[in-house]
Formats: sequence, C-alpha cells, structure tokens
Amino acid sequence: MSELATLPTTRDEDWRYADPQWLAAADPAALARWREVDVPAGTAISETREVAAGVERLRVLVGRGGSFALFCINAAGPYARAEVEVTLEEGAHFEFGGVTIGGGDARQEFVTRVVHAHPHATSNQTVRAVQWGRSTGNFLGRIEVVRDAQKTDAAQNFRAILLEKGATANTKPELEIYADDVKCAHGAAIGALDQTAAFYMAARGIPPEVARKLLIRAFVADAFAAIEDADMREAMLEKALSALGEEAA
Repeated sequence: MSELATLPTTRDEDWRYADPQWLAAADPAALARWREVDVPAGTAISETREVAAGVERLRVLVGRGGSFALFCINAAGPYARAEVEVTLEEGAHFEFGGVTIGGGDARQEFVTRVVHAHPHATSNQTVRAVQWGRSTGNFLGRIEVVRDAQKTDAAQNFRAILLEKGATANTKPELEIYADDVKCAHGAAIGALDQTAAFYMAARGIPPEVARKLLIRAFVADAFAAIEDADMREAMLEKALSALGEEAA
C-alpha cells in the first residue's frame, strides 16, 4: 500500500465504507503514518489492544518461522479504523482476532492486507461485529499469495450480529492467488441473534435476558479463542462485553 499523499475518499476501494465527513477533515500527513513492527525469525509476538477513535495503521514483517498475533476491540467512535498490513516470510504465521462493537451512529472497521511472500506460511483472521442503533461494523480483508508461495494456508472469517434494524455490517473479502498449491478460504454471515438457540434456552428455563447475554458472549469469544493466555482471553472478552452495556443485558 503506497503512502497517502492526499486525502482518500469513499471512492477508493480501501476506504469505501469509511466516514466521508471524517475523511474530508483528516490530516493527510497523519493518515500516512504507520507503526512498524519487525518480528525476528523464530520469534513469537502477541499484542492485544483497544482501538482508539480515528485511524490506526500498523505494518508488520514476520521473519522466517516467526509468528505475530493481534487481538483488537474496536468500540470507539464516531469513526474508528484499524488497518493492518502483514508480510509473511517462509513458515511464518499471522493470527488476527477482532471485534467491532457499536451503537448510536458509530462507524468502526478493520482493514487487513496479508501478503504471503514465501512458501509454507499460514494466516488466520476471525472478525466479529455486534452493532445496534444506526452503527456500522466493517471488515475489508485482503489475502495475497505470490507466485512462489506454495503450501500457503490462509483463512478469514467475518460474522456480524445486528441487534436492531437500523444497524449495518459490511464485508469485502479479497483473495489474490498466484501459486497453485495453496489452501485459501473466506466466509461471511450477517444476521440477527440465533432465535432457534434462544428458543432452545428458553425451553430449558433460561430467562430471555440471560440467554441473550450468553449468545452474544459466545459469539464475541470466537475472535479471542486463539489467545493462549486464559486470563488475557477472559479479560479481552470482558472488555468487549462491557462496551455492550445494556445491549448485552
């Protein structure tokens, strides 16, 4: 992705779901800044973070046999975008888990670009969105596999729950594959809470408000399932649920 010399607009594919008013008032120099992370060969790095309002951009190079894991909660507003660009060397791995959680008129998004630049690298992305009011949750995920990156195994999955009719979720998965011995997959689903599961729980005496909270909790937990530290996994889940407030009650 080239450095931004001018302000992007929603006519640009990578910004198609962004907040046009926010972009029009943004500082081009600020949007051009990236935080850089180099993961040395054979090293594992894991980060958890809560996305702030505005735009955050992260560029990562994962060395041979290394791994980088990133888990994010995006509950900020009125506009909050986390953009991640990752390049994987041979045998490297990238794990991403993200949750957008918003009400009111908030617009929150994750934008990822994962470049499998060498053979035997793997990547997995799991994004969940929970939106209500007139909020929007977005995920734009691009996977690129270069010609010699054989034995690549890459996947991305996006699911959204819309708690109210005015809420929106958008996804734009992209696969650009030039190698022929690879496994690449993506999936997406957007809808309301599972009423069949709610009915099943109600039939067993679980109050509706408790059932609702349990269903949302299980849904959000998918994004953090790959966090190895159990305490950190639980802490991220609780932070996400706290952003829901009464919507999870």
